[in-house]
Amino acid sequence: DSARNGFSFKGIKDYLECYRSGKLTPSQVAKNIIAMLEDCDKSTPPLRAIVQWDREQIMLMAEASTTRYRNNCTLSYLDGIPVCLKEEFKVVPYHHRVGTVYLGTEPETEDATVAKKLREAGAIIIGVSNMHELGTGTTGCNPNRYHKIPRNPYKPNHFTGGSSSGSAAAVAAGLCPVAIGTDGGGSVRIPASFCGVVGLKGTFGRISCHGSLPLSYSTVSVGPICTSVADAAIVYSILAEPDPLYPYGLKQPKATLSDMCAPDLKGLKLGVDWTFFKACDAEVLSVCEKAVEHLRSLGASVVEVSLPEMEEARVAHVICILSEMRDFLQPDFNKHFQEMNLDTRANLALASQFTALDYITANRQRTRSMGFLREIFSTVNCILTPAVPCTAPRIYESDLLTGSSDMSFTVRSMRFMQLGNFTGIPGLVVPIGYSTAGLPINLQVMAKWWDEAVLLRIGLKLEQFRSQTKKPSIYYDILA
Repeated sequence: DSARNGFSFKGIKDYLECYRSGKLTPSQVAKNIIAMLEDCDKSTPPLRAIVQWDREQIMLMAEASTTRYRNNCTLSYLDGIPVCLKEEFKVVPYHHRVGTVYLGTEPETEDATVAKKLREAGAIIIGVSNMHELGTGTTGCNPNRYHKIPRNPYKPNHFTGGSSSGSAAAVAAGLCPVAIGTDGGGSVRIPASFCGVVGLKGTFGRISCHGSLPLSYSTVSVGPICTSVADAAIVYSILAEPDPLYPYGLKQPKATLSDMCAPDLKGLKLGVDWTFFKACDAEVLSVCEKAVEHLRSLGASVVEVSLPEMEEARVAHVICILSEMRDFLQPDFNKHFQEMNLDTRANLALASQFTALDYITANRQRTRSMGFLREIFSTVNCILTPAVPCTAPRIYESDLLTGSSDMSFTVRSMRFMQLGNFTGIPGLVVPIGYSTAGLPINLQVMAKWWDEAVLLRIGLKLEQFRSQTKKPSIYYDILA
């Protein structure tokens, strides 16, 4: 816990203090949220963070939590905490649309594993959040009739990032302190970075993907978007475990938070490939370099490393994720082509040009890249990079009507993200400052497979680097 002057986001601890002291009940909080959900979509422009919600469902969960607090029998640290899940997950009784107009014609009757675990922990699911259609982009731009374009709470005429766009916007706007996203090419970490909040992509298989649309089975990990590293650790500790319904995570070692709260970073070696690190905007670089110095001042040593074959890994990641999506979405592409957004069609059409040979070669590259990382992680505890090379891009009028397709931006925004998705290592992005235009900038920490604990330890210290937290221009104080 660090006391801060000025604005600070309301996190899990603030909610728990209100509940335990009796200042507010989960039912009162739920009523506030419902009022805010009505308000934020009437505003100009509408926030469009949460795209489906149900007053009755929210109140039911909140009333059950209120009773548990009254009887002193709460279920977990998430009891009574408002959360939302990306529309990629099945959540009863919402439509599992995954950002489209044609999927999820009937309400869901069974929960994804993460939704089930959140309910079992006593969380209040306030609804499902907006996303880039079928997760195919990094802006979050989704002009279709059910979704519309979510706005960046820091600057509403800028994108949130994608594809877990609504999840990051909901957290940054104060609607809930916790949101769940999926990350196949930066889809948790890019929007968290553009919206100035914390995003954690777990190791591949660490948190169950069961009940989310299996768009790309070899690159996607699940993770929380939160207002603080401590909150991300709480959510991670509740969600991270093997799920018999999700074979990829069955053999994982037990999730721990060991040494997370160590007083300093002594003994840790932080790897930086400076050539790769510097491939970003000058403004982003300047803040990120200072943040690395801050970590060094806490006793960590910064070690120069070389990340080999990054261009090959980048291309191979694109081939893997697009080929797998194209394979899974083949029937949709044939049957619902006209109902898809233009950029989705373009991406899937591009994917159809890859051959079996390309896919096999890409997976050979994956084996090589994992081998390089194994060597690197035998000498350092983590790898540091900027989170995204630039800040959130502007929204133009035409984007609202036809969407946005800017391949060079997509490629650029994923630059520091793809290694984690391609090889399955975990990554954490933490806000460290702002551009002169007032847009958030984050730093990324990646560690070896299953070592999320070291990310959280470094993340806690990284949070102390930012001298002040700026209040987003769209912010709802649910506890006020």
